[in-house]
Amino acid sequence: MRRCVLLLALGLPLSLAGAARAGETACWFENGAVVAPAVIGVMAGDYVIDLSAPRTLLHETKAQMEGITDPEITLPVEVAGLKAAGVSVKVADLDARGAGFVTPIAGVIGMDVLAGHGVEIDFRRCRLRIDRPWRAGRQVVLPVMVIDGLPTISAAVSDGPRALSGAFALDTASKAMTRLASRGAAATGKLDASARNLAPATLRALSLDGVLAENVPASLADDLPDGIAGTLGTGLWARHRLRLAADGKSLAIAN
Repeated sequence: MRRCVLLLALGLPLSLAGAARAGETACWFENGAVVAPAVIGVMAGDYVIDLSAPRTLLHETKAQMEGITDPEITLPVEVAGLKAAGVSVKVADLDARGAGFVTPIAGVIGMDVLAGHGVEIDFRRCRLRIDRPWRAGRQVVLPVMVIDGLPTISAAVSDGPRALSGAFALDTASKAMTRLASRGAAATGKLDASARNLAPATLRALSLDGVLAENVPASLADDLPDGIAGTLGTGLWARHRLRLAADGKSLAIAN
């Protein structure tokens, strides 16, 4: 748990770990995912911050250590100064998602906790800020549409002769620049399903708000709801700052 271990040994609360002030915490960018200190119930640890996850998840190994055997349990969640009470947390086997991380992943903080809050992720400095003032000079603001609880923006991908456009979820926990819903992957050629920390394929192009990226690292996703064509992962966001508005209607992108 990196810095958290030392801070806990000194008797400091986890909610202050890496935090400069309430509503902000240091994070780290590992294995294609944003990871930050958080607490579910009394279970402190390293949690993936995933804007493309509709539910907050607790690793079953972590749950079993606390004697939790139910598949779902209602617990408070705390991350970056945000305290959410009464969250229905799903207990899940996260061994596959935890592959490749230096330290064990305790769970995933999803949109059921983050929705309704201004969420900023500064990839370059790796800071997670919740409900903090957004300060940016040059920025692009894109409209967001929420589908089944997930914030999405319009984008298109192509393998050359074929193209796929639609709503793409904001993915802060996958290495690939884009993950395509497996049900529609035939429209973009051959892709093999893979772990979220891998990007085994390459697409010809990705278009977002009139900006074209070429030779795009890609993989498949089999966990997306109907109406979402794919996700836009950390391979796209890693040099930027993102802020999802509290009302869920816009995404600001700055350098």
